[in-house]
This record gives sequence, structure tokens and C-alpha cells, in this order.
Amino acid sequence: MSLERLQRWRLILGKAAEDPLKAGHIGALLTGDMVAMDEALDVVYAEDDGIDLTKEDWEREPGGKHSAVRGRTYPKVARWLGEIRRLFPTDIVSLVQKDAIERRGLKQLLFEPEMLAQVEPSVDLASMILSLKNLVPEKAKAAARDLVRKVVEDLRKRLESRMHQAVRGALNRQQHSQFRSLANLDWQRVIRQNLKNYNPELQAIIPEHFSFFSRQQKRNEWNVIIAMDQSGSMASSLIYGGVMGAILAGMPAVETHVVAFNHEDVVDLTAEMHDPVDLLFGIQLGGAEDYWKATCYCEQFMHTPAKTLYILLADLYDTSPNQAKFEKRIEQLIAGGLKAVTLLAISDQGKPSYNHDLAKKLTNLGMPCFGCSPDRLPDLLAAVLKGQDLHVFANQAEAAVTPR
Repeated sequence: MSLERLQRWRLILGKAAEDPLKAGHIGALLTGDMVAMDEALDVVYAEDDGIDLTKEDWEREPGGKHSAVRGRTYPKVARWLGEIRRLFPTDIVSLVQKDAIERRGLKQLLFEPEMLAQVEPSVDLASMILSLKNLVPEKAKAAARDLVRKVVEDLRKRLESRMHQAVRGALNRQQHSQFRSLANLDWQRVIRQNLKNYNPELQAIIPEHFSFFSRQQKRNEWNVIIAMDQSGSMASSLIYGGVMGAILAGMPAVETHVVAFNHEDVVDLTAEMHDPVDLLFGIQLGGAEDYWKATCYCEQFMHTPAKTLYILLADLYDTSPNQAKFEKRIEQLIAGGLKAVTLLAISDQGKPSYNHDLAKKLTNLGMPCFGCSPDRLPDLLAAVLKGQDLHVFANQAEAAVTPR
């Protein structure tokens, strides 16, 4: 085995694997930044104890008077956060931070403003802050909102242009104009019209003809209702749902409503859509679910069923006595022309946990249920607006979010 592979395995397996892996190799396997990587990972993943570290443990200097915890030392959390950000790419930093919070008691430090300013923003971290927002002390509230805002703005940049293009293209796909505007360029038609002008040397199409969608756009041509299950397991998905609602709220062709619900209350968050951070902080995570009550509330917005998309963001673990009534009502609404889907999760992390029995029943009624990666949300909207088969889309979306 090459030295590089030995080093990789040593970082994965930890200090206990040093001697077995060396197998005649002279000297330490790890050198340079690899040693720093090992120490940073050891703080979170070492197996010699399973205890949560206290705030004092995290803040002690290595080698300090009281730095030892069961024979090991821990750097100040600020230094540790700085090290992992220096040593690892952003996606790995987010994962290590999450594990430190869940495995080593870093959660209590999330409420220190100076710590929140140093952690790497991520959807997981933002969802944890939202779930604990009622416990955030006054001194840390501004820092907590700033972190959530950074995550929200990053997601908005990632999704907004594609979502606008998907909706605009779906609604105006038969209407073209002589007015030239990059924002209204019909990319698919331009590519089709100019395929004959492909230049092999440049590996590019040299366009001669351009087509543009009409700028005319009817107000409230479609209605999108997003009903979000507030149970704690949906926290990360709710962030994507809130951002999607905020983006759609800025589009004149789409009337948008966002509600959050549990078994007791349904809260209309539509007025908060101008600021998705306010919307997310208005959600009270936790509690059981009542999908029938939420759907009945949302019916007031379903004034044109054939032009309405009802998105239920939920894991379908209905703990209310109203599940049968929910199924019957969905059947009636779909028969009346409503387009409806259940997003079991909005995530890149694989298949979600959900109630398979209820999901199967809803799918048979015409309401596909599937996990959706964030990047597929614009495609979902386009599919609905174009009248495409949502069951086909659901199968493709489920495949995209499921690891091979």
C-alpha cells in the first residue's frame, strides 16, 4: 500500500491505527498539516471516551493547568474552529462542526456571539439554531440571526435565477417577442435553432438567430401554496421551503402562500415572505402533526384549483385522529383539478425517514410523495406549470436524491 493511502487510512481510523498501519514503515505516518488534521479530528471522533465536553473543557488551552480530560487536552474552541476552516474544504468543515455539536457538547457554545461569528454557516447549523431559538440569550440573538441570514442568502443566490427562469419559461413558452433582453432569452429555442452552427474547434455554438420570450406576464397566473410541517425532523427542509416561498413571492405571475402547522395551530407566514429570515424565525419547531387541519386551512387560498399547486412539506407521520379525513379531502381536491405534491424532504443527503403507508396512499390518489434535492425545485415548478406528469418527475427526483 502506498504511503498516501496509509496516511488516508490513518486519518480515518485515528491514533489507535498508527502502529498496525506502519507495518515496517520508519517514522510517523503523518507529517505537516496532516498532524494538525489528526488533532482537529481527534477532538470530535476519538473513541476513548464518550463524554460531552463542557464549556470549560473547550476553552482550556492545551497543556494548561486544568486542560486534561481523561488524559487528553482540548484547544480553545475558537482556535479549533479556525484550524478546521484552514485545513478542510467548506463541506467537510460543516460536517465536522455538526458532529462536534452532536457528539461533543459544542451546542452550548452556539449561544456565545463570538463563537457564532467564527463557525462556518451551513443549513444543518442554521436548522439547529432555529430549533433552539427560544433558548438563545439576548446577547447572542443578533449573531444567531446573522448566521441564519448568511445561509438563507446563499441558498437564495443558488436558487433564485433558476427558479425565475423556470417559471418564466413555463408560462411564456408559446409567447415570443422582438424585444431583446437577456433575462427573457429562450435558451432552449436558441440552441435548437443554431445547432447547425456548432464549431468543433471552439466546442461552442455560434448563434445566428435569437428568440426572446414576451415580457408581458399576467399577475397571479398560478397559485402556489407551501404548507410546512413544523416537526423537528423537518428543520433543514423548512429552510429550503422558506427560501422557495420568498423567491416565489417576488414573482408577479405567481400568487404565493406559506403556512406552518402542527397538531394545534396553523400559522399563516405569507406576510413574512419579504424576509425569509423573519419567516423562519416565526416557525415553532416541534410538536405533532395534523395534515387535515392544515389542508382545510389552505383551502381558502385554492380559489382556482386547476391553476393551484399545493406543496405539503412533511414526513407524513400524522399523529392526529384525522388521517382518514385528510386522505378523503386530498382525493376530493385533486378530483377538482388541484395539483398537489408531498415533499418528504428537501435535501441532498439521501432518502428521508417518512410514513411509507400514508405516502403510498397519497401517491395512489394522485399526490406524488418524494424527496427532492434543492436544485430540482425549479424543475418541479416548471413541470407543474407545463402540465407534465408529476409521477414521472417524482421518480426522477427520488433517484437524484438517493445515493447510489
